[in-house]
Amino acid sequence: MENIYLPKLAEIKEIIQETKDTKTIRLTINGSDIYFLPGQFGEFSVIGEGESTFGFSSSPLRKEFFEFSFRTSGRATTGINGLNPGDKLSFRGPYGNYFDTSKMKGKNLIFIGGGIGMAPVKSILEYCFDERDDYGKITVLYGARTVGDLLYKNAFDDWRKYKNTEVVITVDPGGETADWTGKTGFVPAILEQLPLKGENSIAIVCGPPVMIKFALKSLEEKMGFDKKDIITTLENRMKCGLGKCGRCNVGSVYVCKDGPVFTAEELENLPNDF
Repeated sequence: MENIYLPKLAEIKEIIQETKDTKTIRLTINGSDIYFLPGQFGEFSVIGEGESTFGFSSSPLRKEFFEFSFRTSGRATTGINGLNPGDKLSFRGPYGNYFDTSKMKGKNLIFIGGGIGMAPVKSILEYCFDERDDYGKITVLYGARTVGDLLYKNAFDDWRKYKNTEVVITVDPGGETADWTGKTGFVPAILEQLPLKGENSIAIVCGPPVMIKFALKSLEEKMGFDKKDIITTLENRMKCGLGKCGRCNVGSVYVCKDGPVFTAEELENLPNDF
């Protein structure tokens, strides 16, 4: 029986500097990818520096690597930040539940991301692009505090090339530059400007808690989405990955075991402390 606590050594194949403090790391284990589903996560560590939890940011159907994105903010991420291509990183996982793509087939999909929260959204978004004929119209709304804080800038034009797809990028007021051609405004406000309806649609939302709160309100109250058709991820609550340390506990739920993916309907039954 496989030891679920035992890390594997993953080799860094490529490092992409997304912003001044955020990177995407592409990895392989024994020269290949791993099996995971969009929405799942892993535990990544540098020996002697600690361990951090990150959701996968790549599509599992792209077999040349698997990837995660992280912001340098503490000892463990500082250790990861100091690595280079060819170095080894400890990895365990994948853990957690996932986005149920079988329930998304034939539906219009709205992907809403804010800041570093776009990372798990990118995984399910690019998975759906890889199976493009299974879904209706795809709308992507992504926002960050400033132009310099936007992740995956090199992917925006590629996303726009897919059929029946609209990509809207926004920055907070004051975060634009002189040559900025995208939207200016907070994500929930821009969301309400889009001609989107809840009928035959599913929305996937991830970002800062305040963004999620107001985006859910807009989707439910102004755009007619049913709570069961709004899906988010609480990956910022995850710690050990296995629900053993208890730090991911919200009411009767352990986010590491029962999540991190939840519908708005499921969140309604949890204490409002996330």
